[in-house]
Amino acid sequence: HEAKRACEQQDSRLATYQQLYKAWTEGLDWCNAGWILDGTVHYPIINSREPPLGICSPTTSPSTPTGQVYFIRGHLNFKEAGQACHNHGAAIAKVGQLYSAWKFSQLDRCDGGWLADGSVRYPITTPRQRCGGLPEPGVRSFGFPSKELRIYGTYCFV
Repeated sequence: HEAKRACEQQDSRLATYQQLYKAWTEGLDWCNAGWILDGTVHYPIINSREPPLGICSPTTSPSTPTGQVYFIRGHLNFKEAGQACHNHGAAIAKVGQLYSAWKFSQLDRCDGGWLADGSVRYPITTPRQRCGGLPEPGVRSFGFPSKELRIYGTYCFV
């Protein structure tokens, strides 16, 4: 509520996820966590920072990613998605881990999967009509659906 008031005091409003995502894809690289309209907090970074900016330092270095992201097919709600990863000795993947797998390991999967922040996304390295239809590679987002929905699989990180 304070963030909303702070924006209003500057004759503006909280950004939507889509607005923040668009700005990020256009180069927004800002090492500050901030609230957006849906009540979640994001920090849009492109380039990793050196400590002590821990919140903006990815767990994997862009030049030497470690770990693996993989997909578990199913019709899982958010809680079941986390449990499915746990059952395989992994954790539900974070957004940055999925982006790293897409960018550095060429992960290409046309299946929406839950991520740790409650969003549902899928990585595309080879754009195609039946997989979002956009001409550019990227990590596509379904936003933040109800965590009770049983439509998606999950991306796990080990």
